[in-house]
Amino acid sequence: MNDPESRLALLRFLERVQERDLARTRRWIADEERRQAERRRGLTARPPAPDWLIERGLSGQEAVYVHVGGCWNAGQRSRGVDRDHARRALAEGVKACPQCRPDTALGFVDG
Repeated sequence: MNDPESRLALLRFLERVQERDLARTRRWIADEERRQAERRRGLTARPPAPDWLIERGLSGQEAVYVHVGGCWNAGQRSRGVDRDHARRALAEGVKACPQCRPDTALGFVDG
């Protein structure tokens, strides 16, 4: 192993292995940068959250609750509506969510 030629050959081999590892690490970095850029684009392209939600019952037909947009208690069967639709739903007897109180936010007075 004291032969300078064999020592040089081993060092060249080590260099090739490290270059391959570095190239792989750079690919991983590029892939992660691409994923992060896609995630940022997705977040900026996301439509704004609706101001008001109507939550449907299990059948999907009848409205169960009116929520303020972003209410933590809104169920999976909620869809965004405009202010007039939310007020109309409250006037027609749909319950206001007791947590986010959309009736108060809408200035809705029963009666």
